[in-house]
Amino acid sequence: MLGSKRVDALCAAAAVFAALFAALAVLLAQPVSSPQYAQRLFDASRVHTLDIALPDWTAFVASADKEAYMPCTVTVDGEAFHQVGVRAKGNNSLRLAREYGLSRTSLKLEFDHFTPGASYHGLDKFSLDASFQDNSYLKTFLAYDMMAYMQVPAPLCSYVWVTVNGAPWGLFLAVEEPEEAFARRNFGADHGELYQPDYRSLADENADVALRYIGDDEALYPGIFDNAKFETSPADRARLIGALKTLASGRDLETAVDVDGALRYFVVQVFVMNWDSYLGHTGHNYYLYEEDGVLRILPWDYNLAFGTYALGMPDPVRDAAALINYPIDTPAPGSVMTQRPLYHELMKNDGYFARYHAHWREFLEGYFASGRFEALLAQTSAMIAPYVEADPTAYCGYADHRLAVDALRAACLARAESAQGQLAGTYPATLRAWQRSGYAMGVDAGGVDFAALGDFDDLRGAKERQDAALAVVQAAG
Repeated sequence: MLGSKRVDALCAAAAVFAALFAALAVLLAQPVSSPQYAQRLFDASRVHTLDIALPDWTAFVASADKEAYMPCTVTVDGEAFHQVGVRAKGNNSLRLAREYGLSRTSLKLEFDHFTPGASYHGLDKFSLDASFQDNSYLKTFLAYDMMAYMQVPAPLCSYVWVTVNGAPWGLFLAVEEPEEAFARRNFGADHGELYQPDYRSLADENADVALRYIGDDEALYPGIFDNAKFETSPADRARLIGALKTLASGRDLETAVDVDGALRYFVVQVFVMNWDSYLGHTGHNYYLYEEDGVLRILPWDYNLAFGTYALGMPDPVRDAAALINYPIDTPAPGSVMTQRPLYHELMKNDGYFARYHAHWREFLEGYFASGRFEALLAQTSAMIAPYVEADPTAYCGYADHRLAVDALRAACLARAESAQGQLAGTYPATLRAWQRSGYAMGVDAGGVDFAALGDFDDLRGAKERQDAALAVVQAAG
Protein backbone atom coordinates (compact mmCIF):
# COMPACT_ATOMS: atom_id res chain seq x y z
CA MET A 1 0.00 0.00 0.00
CA LEU A 2 1.29 3.41 -0.87
CA GLY A 3 2.12 5.71 2.02
CA SER A 4 0.01 8.79 2.53
CA LYS A 5 2.93 11.13 1.78
CA ARG A 6 3.61 9.41 -1.53
CA VAL A 7 -0.08 9.58 -2.44
CA ASP A 8 -0.12 13.27 -1.60
CA ALA A 9 2.98 13.81 -3.76
CA LEU A 10 1.43 11.95 -6.70
CA CYS A 11 -1.80 13.91 -6.38
CA ALA A 12 0.12 17.17 -6.27
CA ALA A 13 2.15 16.19 -9.34
CA ALA A 14 -1.03 15.20 -11.18
CA ALA A 15 -2.61 18.54 -10.33
CA VAL A 16 0.45 20.40 -11.60
CA PHE A 17 0.46 18.36 -14.83
CA ALA A 18 -3.25 18.99 -15.34
CA ALA A 19 -2.76 22.71 -14.83
CA LEU A 20 0.15 22.77 -17.28
CA PHE A 21 -1.83 20.77 -19.85
CA ALA A 22 -4.79 23.14 -19.53
CA ALA A 23 -2.50 26.14 -19.88
CA LEU A 24 -0.89 24.61 -22.97
CA ALA A 25 -4.30 23.94 -24.52
CA VAL A 26 -5.31 27.55 -23.96
CA LEU A 27 -1.99 28.75 -25.40
CA LEU A 28 -2.38 26.62 -28.53
CA ALA A 29 -5.84 28.03 -29.10
CA GLN A 30 -4.67 31.64 -28.90
CA PRO A 31 -3.82 33.52 -32.10
CA VAL A 32 -0.15 34.38 -32.59
CA SER A 33 -0.97 38.07 -32.73
CA SER A 34 2.43 39.43 -33.69
CA PRO A 35 4.78 36.93 -35.34
CA GLN A 36 8.20 38.19 -36.41
CA TYR A 37 7.31 38.46 -40.08
CA ALA A 38 4.43 40.82 -39.22
CA GLN A 39 6.82 43.27 -37.60
CA ARG A 40 9.34 43.03 -40.44
CA LEU A 41 8.04 42.76 -43.99
CA PHE A 42 4.50 43.78 -43.09
CA ASP A 43 5.38 47.03 -41.41
CA ALA A 44 3.14 49.05 -43.72
CA SER A 45 4.55 52.42 -42.67
CA ARG A 46 7.36 52.21 -45.24
CA VAL A 47 8.20 50.78 -48.65
CA HIS A 48 10.39 47.68 -48.32
CA THR A 49 13.00 46.34 -50.75
CA LEU A 50 13.08 42.89 -52.30
CA ASP A 51 15.52 41.50 -54.86
CA ILE A 52 14.98 38.29 -56.82
CA ALA A 53 18.20 36.74 -58.10
CA LEU A 54 17.29 34.49 -61.03
CA PRO A 55 19.75 34.61 -63.96
CA ASP A 56 17.42 33.86 -66.88
CA TRP A 57 14.49 36.12 -66.04
CA THR A 58 13.45 36.25 -69.69
CA ALA A 59 12.87 32.49 -69.67
CA PHE A 60 10.95 32.80 -66.42
CA VAL A 61 8.69 35.46 -67.96
CA ALA A 62 8.19 33.41 -71.11
CA SER A 63 6.97 30.41 -69.10
CA ALA A 64 4.84 32.43 -66.65
CA ASP A 65 1.54 30.87 -67.71
CA LYS A 66 2.81 27.42 -66.66
CA GLU A 67 2.94 28.67 -63.04
CA ALA A 68 5.90 26.40 -62.29
CA TYR A 69 8.18 27.20 -59.35
CA MET A 70 11.83 28.02 -60.03
CA PRO A 71 14.54 28.33 -57.35
CA CYS A 72 15.97 31.77 -56.66
CA THR A 73 17.63 33.85 -53.98
CA VAL A 74 15.37 36.46 -52.40
CA THR A 75 16.81 39.38 -50.45
CA VAL A 76 14.23 41.17 -48.28
CA ASP A 77 15.35 44.46 -46.75
CA GLY A 78 18.99 43.34 -47.09
CA GLU A 79 18.45 39.82 -45.67
CA ALA A 80 19.11 36.95 -48.11
CA PHE A 81 17.09 33.71 -48.35
CA HIS A 82 18.29 30.96 -50.68
CA GLN A 83 16.45 28.28 -52.67
CA VAL A 84 13.14 30.10 -52.49
CA GLY A 85 10.47 29.00 -54.96
CA VAL A 86 9.11 31.73 -57.24
CA ARG A 87 6.35 31.47 -59.81
CA ALA A 88 3.87 33.67 -61.63
CA LYS A 89 0.42 34.06 -60.08
CA GLY A 90 -2.97 34.85 -61.56
CA ASN A 91 -5.90 33.68 -63.61
CA ASN A 92 -7.27 36.20 -66.10
CA SER A 93 -4.31 38.47 -65.38
CA LEU A 94 -1.89 35.82 -66.65
CA ARG A 95 -4.04 35.13 -69.69
CA LEU A 96 -4.25 38.82 -70.53
CA ALA A 97 -0.53 39.35 -69.91
CA ARG A 98 0.14 36.68 -72.52
CA GLU A 99 -2.45 38.16 -74.88
CA TYR A 100 -0.95 41.66 -74.66
CA GLY A 101 2.68 40.50 -74.63
CA LEU A 102 3.34 41.83 -71.13
CA SER A 103 6.12 40.68 -68.80
CA ARG A 104 4.89 42.06 -65.46
CA THR A 105 2.76 39.57 -63.52
CA SER A 106 1.95 38.95 -59.89
CA LEU A 107 4.32 36.48 -58.21
CA LYS A 108 4.31 33.91 -55.42
CA LEU A 109 7.32 33.31 -53.20
CA GLU A 110 7.29 29.99 -51.33
CA PHE A 111 10.14 29.68 -48.85
CA ASP A 112 9.69 25.98 -48.08
CA HIS A 113 9.05 24.77 -51.64
CA PHE A 114 12.60 23.51 -52.21
CA THR A 115 13.81 23.55 -48.60
CA PRO A 116 11.37 21.88 -46.18
CA GLY A 117 10.87 23.93 -43.04
CA ALA A 118 12.35 27.13 -44.45
CA SER A 119 10.47 30.39 -43.88
CA TYR A 120 10.70 34.14 -43.80
CA HIS A 121 10.70 34.63 -40.01
CA GLY A 122 7.85 32.15 -39.66
CA LEU A 123 6.02 32.95 -42.91
CA ASP A 124 5.86 30.09 -45.40
CA LYS A 125 4.55 31.98 -48.43
CA PHE A 126 3.63 35.45 -49.61
CA SER A 127 2.66 36.94 -52.94
CA LEU A 128 3.69 40.07 -54.80
CA ASP A 129 0.60 41.70 -56.27
CA ALA A 130 1.32 43.49 -59.55
CA SER A 131 -1.66 45.92 -59.32
CA PHE A 132 -3.07 44.50 -62.54
CA GLN A 133 -5.90 46.78 -63.77
CA ASP A 134 -5.31 48.97 -60.73
CA ASN A 135 -3.70 52.24 -61.75
CA SER A 136 -4.11 53.52 -58.20
CA TYR A 137 -1.97 50.68 -56.73
CA LEU A 138 -4.35 51.01 -53.74
CA LYS A 139 -7.44 48.86 -54.27
CA THR A 140 -6.17 45.67 -52.63
CA PHE A 141 -4.41 47.55 -49.84
CA LEU A 142 -7.55 49.51 -48.94
CA ALA A 143 -9.88 46.50 -49.17
CA TYR A 144 -7.77 44.51 -46.69
CA ASP A 145 -7.50 47.52 -44.39
CA MET A 146 -11.29 47.87 -44.43
CA MET A 147 -11.69 44.18 -43.62
CA ALA A 148 -9.20 44.40 -40.76
CA TYR A 149 -10.96 47.49 -39.44
CA MET A 150 -14.19 45.47 -39.33
CA GLN A 151 -12.38 42.73 -37.38
CA VAL A 152 -12.39 40.24 -40.25
CA PRO A 153 -9.18 38.15 -40.34
CA ALA A 154 -7.39 39.51 -43.42
CA PRO A 155 -3.97 38.98 -44.99
CA LEU A 156 -1.24 41.38 -43.94
CA CYS A 157 0.17 43.52 -46.74
CA SER A 158 2.80 46.19 -47.41
CA TYR A 159 4.47 47.87 -50.38
CA VAL A 160 7.72 46.51 -51.79
CA TRP A 161 10.15 47.94 -54.34
CA VAL A 162 11.16 44.88 -56.35
CA THR A 163 14.41 44.46 -58.25
CA VAL A 164 15.45 41.46 -60.32
CA ASN A 165 19.16 40.68 -60.46
CA GLY A 166 19.63 44.14 -58.97
CA ALA A 167 17.77 45.92 -61.79
CA PRO A 168 14.49 47.77 -61.09
CA TRP A 169 11.31 45.78 -61.74
CA GLY A 170 8.66 47.89 -60.02
CA LEU A 171 6.40 48.58 -57.06
CA PHE A 172 4.39 45.60 -55.83
CA LEU A 173 2.16 44.89 -52.86
CA ALA A 174 3.42 42.04 -50.66
CA VAL A 175 0.45 40.01 -49.41
CA GLU A 176 0.49 37.29 -46.76
CA GLU A 177 -0.80 34.08 -48.36
CA PRO A 178 -3.53 32.39 -46.29
CA GLU A 179 -1.78 29.17 -45.36
CA GLU A 180 -0.17 27.75 -42.22
CA ALA A 181 1.37 30.97 -40.84
CA PHE A 182 -1.84 32.92 -41.54
CA ALA A 183 -3.91 30.28 -39.74
CA ARG A 184 -1.57 30.29 -36.72
CA ARG A 185 -1.56 34.07 -36.55
CA ASN A 186 -5.34 34.36 -36.62
CA PHE A 187 -6.59 31.16 -35.00
CA GLY A 188 -3.73 29.74 -32.92
CA ALA A 189 -1.36 26.79 -33.29
CA ASP A 190 -4.26 24.36 -32.81
CA HIS A 191 -6.20 25.89 -35.70
CA GLY A 192 -8.87 24.36 -37.92
CA GLU A 193 -9.03 23.70 -41.66
CA LEU A 194 -8.59 26.26 -44.46
CA TYR A 195 -9.91 26.06 -48.03
CA GLN A 196 -9.82 28.25 -51.12
CA PRO A 197 -13.00 27.19 -52.97
CA ASP A 198 -12.78 27.63 -56.72
CA TYR A 199 -14.56 26.49 -59.84
CA ARG A 200 -13.17 24.29 -62.59
CA SER A 201 -15.27 25.95 -65.26
CA LEU A 202 -17.72 28.84 -65.13
CA ALA A 203 -19.94 26.80 -67.41
CA ASP A 204 -20.54 24.36 -64.53
CA GLU A 205 -23.07 24.95 -61.78
CA ASN A 206 -20.36 25.14 -59.06
CA ALA A 207 -22.91 24.67 -56.29
CA ASP A 208 -20.18 23.65 -53.86
CA VAL A 209 -18.21 26.86 -54.41
CA ALA A 210 -21.45 28.77 -53.77
CA LEU A 211 -21.58 26.89 -50.40
CA ARG A 212 -24.81 25.10 -51.22
CA TYR A 213 -25.59 21.77 -49.57
CA ILE A 214 -25.96 19.14 -52.29
CA GLY A 215 -25.71 15.89 -50.34
CA ASP A 216 -23.57 14.07 -47.79
CA ASP A 217 -21.11 12.56 -50.30
CA GLU A 218 -17.81 14.46 -50.10
CA ALA A 219 -17.23 13.73 -53.81
CA LEU A 220 -19.96 16.30 -54.55
CA TYR A 221 -17.70 19.11 -53.26
CA PRO A 222 -14.52 19.04 -55.40
CA GLY A 223 -14.39 22.84 -55.63
CA ILE A 224 -13.89 22.93 -51.87
CA PHE A 225 -12.02 19.78 -50.91
CA ASP A 226 -9.65 19.75 -53.90
CA ASN A 227 -8.56 23.21 -52.77
CA ALA A 228 -7.82 22.43 -49.12
CA LYS A 229 -4.73 24.20 -47.81
CA PHE A 230 -3.99 21.44 -45.27
CA GLU A 231 -4.40 17.69 -45.38
CA THR A 232 -7.96 16.89 -44.33
CA SER A 233 -9.57 13.76 -42.88
CA PRO A 234 -13.02 12.26 -43.57
CA ALA A 235 -14.12 13.71 -40.23
CA ASP A 236 -12.95 17.20 -41.29
CA ARG A 237 -14.87 16.96 -44.53
CA ALA A 238 -17.97 15.60 -42.80
CA ARG A 239 -17.99 18.54 -40.38
CA LEU A 240 -17.90 21.03 -43.23
CA ILE A 241 -20.71 19.29 -45.11
CA GLY A 242 -22.72 19.21 -41.89
CA ALA A 243 -22.30 22.96 -41.54
CA LEU A 244 -23.51 23.48 -45.12
CA LYS A 245 -26.54 21.30 -44.37
CA THR A 246 -27.40 23.43 -41.34
CA LEU A 247 -26.86 26.60 -43.38
CA ALA A 248 -29.27 25.33 -46.05
CA SER A 249 -31.94 24.69 -43.41
CA GLY A 250 -31.87 28.32 -42.27
CA ARG A 251 -32.10 27.19 -38.62
CA ASP A 252 -29.59 27.24 -35.75
CA LEU A 253 -27.19 29.12 -38.02
CA GLU A 254 -24.82 30.13 -35.25
CA THR A 255 -23.97 26.44 -34.72
CA ALA A 256 -22.64 26.31 -38.29
CA VAL A 257 -21.51 29.84 -39.17
CA ASP A 258 -19.59 32.65 -37.50
CA VAL A 259 -22.59 34.88 -38.15
CA ASP A 260 -21.15 38.14 -36.85
CA GLY A 261 -17.92 37.62 -38.79
CA ALA A 262 -19.87 36.91 -41.98
CA LEU A 263 -22.00 40.02 -41.57
CA ARG A 264 -18.90 42.15 -41.07
CA TYR A 265 -17.27 40.57 -44.13
CA PHE A 266 -20.31 41.25 -46.30
CA VAL A 267 -20.45 44.92 -45.26
CA VAL A 268 -17.01 45.52 -46.75
CA GLN A 269 -17.55 43.13 -49.66
CA VAL A 270 -20.68 45.00 -50.71
CA PHE A 271 -19.12 48.41 -50.11
CA VAL A 272 -16.15 47.78 -52.43
CA MET A 273 -18.41 46.63 -55.27
CA ASN A 274 -16.41 43.48 -55.90
CA TRP A 275 -18.39 41.16 -58.18
CA ASP A 276 -15.53 38.83 -58.98
CA SER A 277 -16.45 37.26 -55.66
CA TYR A 278 -18.86 35.11 -53.67
CA LEU A 279 -21.61 37.66 -54.32
CA GLY A 280 -20.93 37.84 -58.04
CA HIS A 281 -21.33 35.63 -61.08
CA THR A 282 -18.11 33.71 -60.42
CA GLY A 283 -18.91 32.94 -56.76
CA HIS A 284 -15.23 32.51 -55.82
CA ASN A 285 -12.26 34.59 -54.55
CA TYR A 286 -12.69 33.93 -50.86
CA TYR A 287 -11.20 31.61 -48.25
CA LEU A 288 -13.27 29.31 -46.06
CA TYR A 289 -12.13 28.48 -42.53
CA GLU A 290 -13.73 25.62 -40.58
CA GLU A 291 -13.17 24.81 -36.92
CA ASP A 292 -15.41 22.60 -34.76
CA GLY A 293 -18.04 22.60 -37.49
CA VAL A 294 -18.30 26.40 -37.68
CA LEU A 295 -17.54 28.20 -40.96
CA ARG A 296 -15.90 31.59 -41.45
CA ILE A 297 -15.62 33.39 -44.79
CA LEU A 298 -12.35 35.32 -45.28
CA PRO A 299 -11.33 37.96 -47.86
CA TRP A 300 -9.18 37.43 -50.94
CA ASP A 301 -8.35 39.09 -54.31
CA TYR A 302 -9.43 42.70 -54.78
CA ASN A 303 -7.65 43.95 -57.89
CA LEU A 304 -11.03 44.08 -59.68
CA ALA A 305 -12.92 45.64 -56.76
CA PHE A 306 -14.39 49.14 -56.63
CA GLY A 307 -16.57 48.50 -59.64
CA THR A 308 -13.82 47.57 -62.09
CA TYR A 309 -14.87 43.94 -62.59
CA ALA A 310 -17.43 45.35 -65.02
CA LEU A 311 -14.67 46.59 -67.31
CA GLY A 312 -14.23 44.32 -70.29
CA MET A 313 -17.22 42.09 -69.44
CA PRO A 314 -19.73 41.12 -72.17
CA ASP A 315 -22.54 43.18 -70.58
CA PRO A 316 -20.69 45.62 -68.33
CA VAL A 317 -22.12 48.10 -65.84
CA ARG A 318 -20.27 51.25 -66.76
CA ASP A 319 -22.63 53.90 -65.44
CA ALA A 320 -20.96 55.54 -62.42
CA ALA A 321 -24.28 56.30 -60.72
CA ALA A 322 -25.35 52.66 -61.03
CA LEU A 323 -22.10 51.47 -59.46
CA ILE A 324 -22.02 54.02 -56.64
CA ASN A 325 -25.68 53.53 -55.72
CA TYR A 326 -25.81 49.76 -56.08
CA PRO A 327 -28.17 48.51 -53.32
CA ILE A 328 -26.56 47.33 -50.12
CA ASP A 329 -29.37 44.95 -49.11
CA THR A 330 -29.64 43.02 -52.38
CA PRO A 331 -26.18 43.40 -53.93
CA ALA A 332 -26.97 41.01 -56.81
CA PRO A 333 -30.06 39.86 -58.74
CA GLY A 334 -32.30 37.32 -57.03
CA SER A 335 -31.14 34.60 -59.41
CA VAL A 336 -27.68 34.98 -57.86
CA MET A 337 -28.62 35.83 -54.27
CA THR A 338 -30.86 32.80 -53.75
CA GLN A 339 -27.94 30.62 -54.82
CA ARG A 340 -25.57 32.19 -52.25
CA PRO A 341 -26.87 30.77 -48.95
CA LEU A 342 -24.17 32.28 -46.76
CA TYR A 343 -25.61 35.70 -47.59
CA HIS A 344 -29.22 34.80 -48.38
CA GLU A 345 -29.97 32.74 -45.28
CA LEU A 346 -28.48 35.37 -42.98
CA MET A 347 -30.47 38.19 -44.57
CA LYS A 348 -33.73 36.24 -44.15
CA ASN A 349 -33.25 36.43 -40.37
CA ASP A 350 -34.63 39.72 -39.00
CA GLY A 351 -32.12 39.83 -36.14
CA TYR A 352 -29.13 39.22 -38.38
CA PHE A 353 -30.45 41.71 -40.94
CA ALA A 354 -30.66 44.38 -38.24
CA ARG A 355 -27.15 43.53 -37.10
CA TYR A 356 -25.93 43.80 -40.73
CA HIS A 357 -27.25 47.38 -40.82
CA ALA A 358 -25.69 48.11 -37.43
CA HIS A 359 -22.31 46.99 -38.77
CA TRP A 360 -22.82 49.22 -41.82
CA ARG A 361 -23.28 52.20 -39.49
CA GLU A 362 -20.21 51.18 -37.50
CA PHE A 363 -18.17 50.99 -40.70
CA LEU A 364 -19.37 54.25 -42.23
CA GLU A 365 -18.99 56.23 -39.02
CA GLY A 366 -15.67 54.75 -37.90
CA TYR A 367 -13.92 54.45 -41.25
CA PHE A 368 -15.27 57.44 -43.19
CA ALA A 369 -16.98 60.01 -40.95
CA SER A 370 -13.99 59.87 -38.58
CA GLY A 371 -11.58 60.89 -41.36
CA ARG A 372 -9.65 57.60 -41.13
CA PHE A 373 -10.11 56.79 -44.81
CA GLU A 374 -8.92 60.12 -46.15
CA ALA A 375 -5.93 60.22 -43.80
CA LEU A 376 -4.85 56.68 -44.76
CA LEU A 377 -5.33 57.36 -48.47
CA ALA A 378 -3.36 60.60 -48.33
CA GLN A 379 -0.52 59.09 -46.30
CA THR A 380 -0.20 55.92 -48.36
CA SER A 381 -0.53 57.56 -51.77
CA ALA A 382 2.16 60.10 -50.81
CA MET A 383 4.45 57.30 -49.60
CA ILE A 384 4.22 55.26 -52.81
CA ALA A 385 4.10 58.18 -55.28
CA PRO A 386 7.87 58.40 -56.00
CA TYR A 387 8.04 54.62 -56.48
CA VAL A 388 5.10 54.62 -58.90
CA GLU A 389 6.71 57.46 -60.83
CA ALA A 390 9.94 55.42 -61.12
CA ASP A 391 8.20 52.09 -61.81
CA PRO A 392 9.72 50.75 -65.08
CA THR A 393 7.02 48.09 -65.61
CA ALA A 394 3.94 50.10 -64.56
CA TYR A 395 0.74 49.41 -66.44
CA CYS A 396 0.11 53.15 -66.69
CA GLY A 397 1.94 56.47 -66.72
CA TYR A 398 2.38 58.50 -63.54
CA ALA A 399 -0.24 61.09 -64.56
CA ASP A 400 -2.77 58.29 -65.02
CA HIS A 401 -1.83 56.96 -61.58
CA ARG A 402 -2.65 60.30 -59.98
CA LEU A 403 -6.00 60.38 -61.81
CA ALA A 404 -6.71 56.88 -60.49
CA VAL A 405 -5.98 57.88 -56.88
CA ASP A 406 -8.39 60.81 -57.24
CA ALA A 407 -11.00 58.54 -58.85
CA LEU A 408 -10.70 55.98 -56.05
CA ARG A 409 -11.09 58.66 -53.39
CA ALA A 410 -14.16 60.07 -55.13
CA ALA A 411 -15.68 56.60 -55.61
CA CYS A 412 -15.25 55.63 -51.96
CA LEU A 413 -16.64 58.88 -50.59
CA ALA A 414 -19.62 58.77 -52.94
CA ARG A 415 -20.25 55.12 -52.12
CA ALA A 416 -20.16 55.91 -48.39
CA GLU A 417 -22.65 58.76 -48.91
CA SER A 418 -24.96 56.47 -50.90
CA ALA A 419 -24.78 53.70 -48.30
CA GLN A 420 -25.57 56.20 -45.54
CA GLY A 421 -28.59 57.38 -47.53
CA GLN A 422 -29.74 53.80 -48.09
CA LEU A 423 -29.57 53.07 -44.36
CA ALA A 424 -31.58 56.22 -43.65
CA GLY A 425 -34.23 55.28 -46.24
CA THR A 426 -33.42 58.28 -48.45
CA TYR A 427 -32.25 56.06 -51.31
CA PRO A 428 -33.42 52.56 -52.36
CA ALA A 429 -31.50 49.74 -50.64
CA THR A 430 -32.90 46.88 -52.75
CA LEU A 431 -32.77 46.19 -56.47
CA ARG A 432 -36.57 46.02 -56.68
CA ALA A 433 -37.05 49.46 -55.08
CA TRP A 434 -34.22 50.86 -57.17
CA GLN A 435 -35.84 49.54 -60.35
CA ARG A 436 -39.18 51.05 -59.35
CA SER A 437 -37.48 54.43 -58.97
CA GLY A 438 -36.21 54.15 -62.53
CA TYR A 439 -32.65 54.00 -61.20
CA ALA A 440 -32.98 57.73 -60.62
CA MET A 441 -32.57 57.98 -56.85
CA GLY A 442 -29.13 58.17 -55.33
CA VAL A 443 -25.93 60.13 -55.01
CA ASP A 444 -24.74 62.18 -57.96
CA ALA A 445 -21.70 60.27 -59.24
CA GLY A 446 -20.86 62.52 -62.16
CA GLY A 447 -17.38 63.19 -60.81
CA VAL A 448 -16.37 59.52 -60.58
CA ASP A 449 -14.44 58.03 -63.51
CA PHE A 450 -14.21 54.27 -62.95
CA ALA A 451 -12.28 53.75 -66.19
CA ALA A 452 -9.43 55.79 -64.65
CA LEU A 453 -8.88 52.98 -62.12
CA GLY A 454 -7.63 50.66 -64.86
CA ASP A 455 -8.84 49.54 -68.28
CA PHE A 456 -7.58 47.54 -71.23
CA ASP A 457 -6.24 50.62 -72.98
CA ASP A 458 -3.60 50.79 -70.25
CA LEU A 459 -2.46 47.25 -71.07
CA ARG A 460 -2.01 48.13 -74.73
CA GLY A 461 0.30 50.98 -73.81
CA ALA A 462 2.43 49.08 -71.30
CA LYS A 463 4.21 46.59 -73.56
CA GLU A 464 7.01 48.87 -74.80
CA ARG A 465 7.77 50.04 -71.26
CA GLN A 466 7.88 46.48 -69.88
CA ASP A 467 9.98 45.17 -72.79
CA ALA A 468 12.61 47.83 -72.05
CA ALA A 469 12.68 46.91 -68.34
CA LEU A 470 12.97 43.21 -69.21
CA ALA A 471 16.01 43.90 -71.41
CA VAL A 472 17.73 45.75 -68.53
CA VAL A 473 17.02 42.88 -66.12
CA GLN A 474 18.29 40.29 -68.55
CA ALA A 475 21.52 42.24 -69.10
CA ALA A 476 21.98 42.45 -65.33
CA GLY A 477 21.54 38.67 -64.98
